[in-house]
Amino acid sequence: GMSPKNIEATDTTQLLGMMVARQALLDAGYSTGKDAGDGKEFDRDRTSVIMGVTGTLELVIPLGARLGHPIWREALADAGVDPETAEDVVQRISDSYVPWQENSFPGLLGNVAAGRIANRFDLGGTNCVVDAACASSLSAIHMASLELQSGRSDMAIAGGLDTFNDIFMYMCFSKTPALSPTGNSRPFAAGGDGTIIGEGMGVVILKRLEDAKQDGDKIYAVIKGIGTSSDGRGNAIYAPSAAGQTKALEDAYTQADVTPDTIELIEAHGTGTSVGDAVEAEALENVYRKVNAEDTWCALGSVKSMIGHTKSAAGVAGMIKAISALKHKVLPPTIKVDQPLEPLQPGKAPMYVNTIKRPWVANESHPRRAALSAFGFGGSNFHCVLEEAEDNDAEIDWDGHVLIIALSADTKDELSKQLTNIDTSKAWSEHRAFAAESCAEFDAKKMHRLTLVIEKDKTDLPTLIHNAVKMLSENDDKDFWQLPIGISYATGDHNSKSNMNKTGLLFPGQGTQYVGMLRDLACQFPQFNTILSAANTAKGETRHGARLSDSIYPVPVFSDEARLAQEDALRDTRNAQPAIGVVSLSGLRTLESFGFKADVTAGHSYGELVALCAAGVFDEKALHQLSLLRGELMAEGEGDRGSMLAISAELDVVEKFIKDEKLDLVIANHNAPKQIVLSGATEQIEKAAALCKKQKLHATQLPVSAAFHSEFVAAAEKPFAEALATIKLNQGTMTVLANTTADEYPDNEDEIRQLLAGQLVNPVRFVEQIEKMAALGVRTFVEVGPGNRLSSLVKSILDKNDFQILSLDTSSGKRHGQYDLANLLANLAVLGKEIDLKKWDENYLDSADEASSNNAGDKKPAMTISLSGANYMMPREKRPARPQQAKPTLQSVAETPVLANTPVVNAPTQQVTPDQNITPQNIPVSQDALRATQESIIALQKMQEQTAKLHQQYLLGQETAQQTIAQLLQQQQALSGSGTT
Repeated sequence: GMSPKNIEATDTTQLLGMMVARQALLDAGYSTGKDAGDGKEFDRDRTSVIMGVTGTLELVIPLGARLGHPIWREALADAGVDPETAEDVVQRISDSYVPWQENSFPGLLGNVAAGRIANRFDLGGTNCVVDAACASSLSAIHMASLELQSGRSDMAIAGGLDTFNDIFMYMCFSKTPALSPTGNSRPFAAGGDGTIIGEGMGVVILKRLEDAKQDGDKIYAVIKGIGTSSDGRGNAIYAPSAAGQTKALEDAYTQADVTPDTIELIEAHGTGTSVGDAVEAEALENVYRKVNAEDTWCALGSVKSMIGHTKSAAGVAGMIKAISALKHKVLPPTIKVDQPLEPLQPGKAPMYVNTIKRPWVANESHPRRAALSAFGFGGSNFHCVLEEAEDNDAEIDWDGHVLIIALSADTKDELSKQLTNIDTSKAWSEHRAFAAESCAEFDAKKMHRLTLVIEKDKTDLPTLIHNAVKMLSENDDKDFWQLPIGISYATGDHNSKSNMNKTGLLFPGQGTQYVGMLRDLACQFPQFNTILSAANTAKGETRHGARLSDSIYPVPVFSDEARLAQEDALRDTRNAQPAIGVVSLSGLRTLESFGFKADVTAGHSYGELVALCAAGVFDEKALHQLSLLRGELMAEGEGDRGSMLAISAELDVVEKFIKDEKLDLVIANHNAPKQIVLSGATEQIEKAAALCKKQKLHATQLPVSAAFHSEFVAAAEKPFAEALATIKLNQGTMTVLANTTADEYPDNEDEIRQLLAGQLVNPVRFVEQIEKMAALGVRTFVEVGPGNRLSSLVKSILDKNDFQILSLDTSSGKRHGQYDLANLLANLAVLGKEIDLKKWDENYLDSADEASSNNAGDKKPAMTISLSGANYMMPREKRPARPQQAKPTLQSVAETPVLANTPVVNAPTQQVTPDQNITPQNIPVSQDALRATQESIIALQKMQEQTAKLHQQYLLGQETAQQTIAQLLQQQQALSGSGTT
């Protein structure tokens, strides 16, 4: 709605501010105009706009610079530049700056940034900006909240706008000094040396909670309270004050009517300056230690580690990060911290520096809550408390990091053509749209099916396509193949319902756990958070650090010793078994959300509990209860609890070894044709290990708490059976194979309980189980849980050319979890399994279409202008360069001193002769005029010759003067040497 000529007279903060406000309105579901038809209508007269903006806008710098013309002219004149040249210089400098015009004044004013939004969207409520330096945006949100609280407005558009990032701002920051000499903002890092400047703008739409609920709005989070304070008298106007910040924190918690021990995430001001971070940490600890003097429970971070210090937009940047954390139930990381500040070392303070993204598992005693701070020069302190919205169903956060390209065709040639037609030069956003379209169009009934899994910034797409085309041409005899780099292909009727094309589901047991297992998926898919919360409830522990989820996803630590301690804690049977169960079941529920189904299932040792739950024999609550109890019982006992030894040898060899050496050991696990695990007394296990070494049998003693599947854990059988007696059992939805018998579980409830309780002391016949699954028609095996250990065992048991063996955690956490999941889904899809690939990156096409539709609603003007953080300036024709006058070569006498500031006159270096043809063609000229012109040229030539002679005489005079001065200097030196004054 602006004239193009006014664009360069309008600061980009005002222009982009309108764009961001528009995006916020659309995201909130509200119309951008009375007749726009792009959202719900609302009372525009009761809608306010309050923005945080620091000082004047960047446009004031070039407009002010233009006013220096008199100073430039005076300086040029003093330097001896002639008036004509000086004026040319002044105009050239002026052309580098935007010119003044009628709209320049409003275009440079900070308050007009809010006024433009009110004007563009026809809003009649309060319209102003506030300046609290780097706390401006949180100050604006505070004032907007007061407007709503007082009833003066029903809706507010609030936030911060900052595109002021030129050399002037760098100079301001560098003189404080606050800038990082290493160019890194590292909040709360021991090596933090300053901040870096960012820029940007953020806007939130605010309403009273009861109104938002009544209007059916999408609610991201709730502001519980905003605390404010001033530092009062301090050492310096820009020096932070722990006392002042403490007042703002305490005010916020009073306003919110909450206590700090219910805050689990702090989005700090955290600039990265050593003094500022230390003061902020001190203020936080002052407040938080009052309510809990012992524990560590609150994640601490700052978005400035990622985007720099966005000044007046810093507070709203932190708020959007905290809101997103609440919405997606994720504790987001702060980056660039190798070691935290000493007061924030793990376990020393209520806060810990969160350097790893982790699922935010709610404490059942209170909702998820976050707090954020913003502090500004002049002692302006603001602290805000946020709470998750009620009925906040977590959404899958599709970030487009990993894509699945799914292709299907009737012939292999057609499939190859589809591959080669992919334009690898396109931007990632275009690849994302193409991938989503391909998943929607994929037809598992086509004879040839191929998928590519690509990862942003990691996959070499041209090479991947080349390899896929090559594999298609070279593997005529194979109806299924896959490459670990992200290609899978199948042909034929793999999607038939034949009894010999079943899917088998496997769950791992103890020993496969690792800290952070399936963390990427746990942060993305809501199934994980739901099951983790239920497991914590079953354990009955609400204290941070003692919950089951805390052993799986513990707080970040910064030493190898601390990391080993966390691994040991998870290895504890009491944690390991229920943790593996939670992660495995969550992984299965995630797969099921894409349509995955299995026909037969089995688990290895503890994993049998998960298999029975997966088949619906008992519910999830029972799984958590049984897992916790099983772990406790297997860890209990006095004296020698026994040990276990894995031997790489065939079953008959190990049986003979035990018999020949007269060892009192039992075969606990028959895992693979050449992997046997023995259980027995620790002394016997150690003896067996020594004998194996002597006989050159490869053997490894396992780090376990007892000799599982032997009489050493027999005491656990009775109490476990008693617990099973209280569990309701159901008819299973799929076949479950038992470790003890390698056969199907019976239908009788009592027999099920007896078999499951006896499994604790009886051997695991895993090889026979897998062979039985194959006999039942299983051709595709899918391992769900941490790692891929069972997949490796299955490959050694069966001919892998006749079976497809897949796993959810193929890389054991070494690659992004999305990538491993995408590969599994892609493989299952090409095999014709009922996988709904449309759900991958779900709704991306809809959102892209909606954005396109919204933009299409605006009639595109004839002239389109690209805007960025820098102010726009209309292209101008550049003034032509002035001709350079050649300088003469001065003839000087060798070794003659030359005086400084000696004026030099340029002698002419080019002469015009009268016989040159100076008359343009085709222009009539009289003979008299031509003769007069030639005479003038001859006269000019004589004048030039005379000038050259005069110049030569000047040079000779200059030489004589220099020689005379040299002689005088020599005489002066001689007189000085003789003492004569």
